[in-house]
Amino acid sequence: MSSAALPDRYAVAGNPVEHSQSPFIHAEFARQTSQALIYERLLCPLDGFANAIRAFAADNGAGAVRGCNVTVPFKLEAFALAARRTPRAELAQAANTLRFDAESDGGWLADNTDGVGLVRDIEHNAGAALAGKRVLLIGAGGAAAGALGPLLDARPAALVVANRTLAKAQELVTRHAGIAGASALAACLPHEAGSSFDVVINATASSLQGDAVPVNAAVLAPGALALDMMYGPAAQGFLAWAEAHGARGRDGLGMLVEQAAEAFFVWRGVRPASAPVLAALRARLAAKVH
Repeated sequence: MSSAALPDRYAVAGNPVEHSQSPFIHAEFARQTSQALIYERLLCPLDGFANAIRAFAADNGAGAVRGCNVTVPFKLEAFALAARRTPRAELAQAANTLRFDAESDGGWLADNTDGVGLVRDIEHNAGAALAGKRVLLIGAGGAAAGALGPLLDARPAALVVANRTLAKAQELVTRHAGIAGASALAACLPHEAGSSFDVVINATASSLQGDAVPVNAAVLAPGALALDMMYGPAAQGFLAWAEAHGARGRDGLGMLVEQAAEAFFVWRGVRPASAPVLAALRARLAAKVH
């Protein structure tokens, strides 16, 4: 059988990747939209990401390799690998999606779908409008960089980036100042974040590392939405903290599904319905717990 008759191949690339739910999500999207593809996990050496991605892209023996998602800790390296970058990837200086276009089509494309996925989850799945609201983004690493542009596009009244290394937060804010519009955009240290935010987003690895929440509970307005980009046990500390102080806790599963739906669209030109896949994923993970 020729490779042209085989399904296209994609993967999630990272270290670690064995926990990733992306293969399940994209299999559901493919079934839903009748797209012929296979989605795998690709464990990349910490010191060999670029070589691992190039080898995967060149391995067309079992079907044409068309692209990959990129997770921690390789999003900055993924951005550097591509010949072309979308405006949102350029703004983030990080990529979570690569499309392996041929050189004749301009070469590989890097995109960042994290922020779009986050905003869709907040506004559509959690039902929390961002326009005119006060938003606190905790962290200034790759996750926060991918989120900031789309958050500003939603036109909050104010958006504060709090990070333990102030210079890193200030650099991120400076890079996004041109798209802030009427939103008041500022950087600060976590203990200086202020109070009464309508939406608080944890984009740090504090949950993953089991660290204490890096901000004071005063940042939470009554009934605020507090979202951790992690999910499963890694998010529980932040969610418990938020709910103990009167906020509505939300994990990163919805963001995960929504960013995947955007990546699927970048690759296939088809936009899947995310709600049934998110429901199926929550049921799948709940069954594993029990």
